[in-house]
Amino acid sequence: MKNLQVKSSIYALVIVSAIAWFTLAWLSALDLSAATSFFSLIPKVVTCDLLLVLAFTKWGWKWNIFRGWLVPFPNLNGTWTGHIYSDWINPETIKGVASIPVILTVHQSFFHINCKMMTGEMDSFSTSEGFNIDPERQIKQLAYIYTSKPRISLNQRSLPHDGAIVFDIIEKPVRKLKGRYWTERKTIGEIILTHYSSNLLEDIPEELNQHPVTEEKHIR
Repeated sequence: MKNLQVKSSIYALVIVSAIAWFTLAWLSALDLSAATSFFSLIPKVVTCDLLLVLAFTKWGWKWNIFRGWLVPFPNLNGTWTGHIYSDWINPETIKGVASIPVILTVHQSFFHINCKMMTGEMDSFSTSEGFNIDPERQIKQLAYIYTSKPRISLNQRSLPHDGAIVFDIIEKPVRKLKGRYWTERKTIGEIILTHYSSNLLEDIPEELNQHPVTEEKHIR
């Protein structure tokens, strides 16, 4: 994924370097009109730049002040809860399934993102991930390929399989992920999630099972 807006990042680095240069010269009482004084600050300025870059890639990229003009993608870290609406037919009953409670945990850094989805019957793990961000076309998506591993006791009707998901990222008025998925079992469906917590949960919250979503309808 493209981690930075290139032009904006160059401008930001030049401005930060200039500020560091003049600040260090002022603190050291150096005369920058003298070439020796000017170039003697290069190692210190580079060190300041590196420290700021490290701080930015560790924490700063999450700050809203950098969003859009410098960092193109949103911070999706945390747990998202919702339901899966699938066209899968249960071979035991020859009937479709009701909406399935699900959680998605997203662990994201400046350079990487990985996703884990959990239901009562399976866990799936992303193997290749990326953002599709195009403000001019009003496109803001997260897409990934995953491997799904159902519980061993369900192997006779639900084997491990691979699939792909594309989520539309919605930030206003409520943070949501609305997606559609495909699997190698030739099943398709929709997934609708809302942001639940900044923590990475390890199980589905009880209230999600007790209060299923009824506002959203599955579109076949």
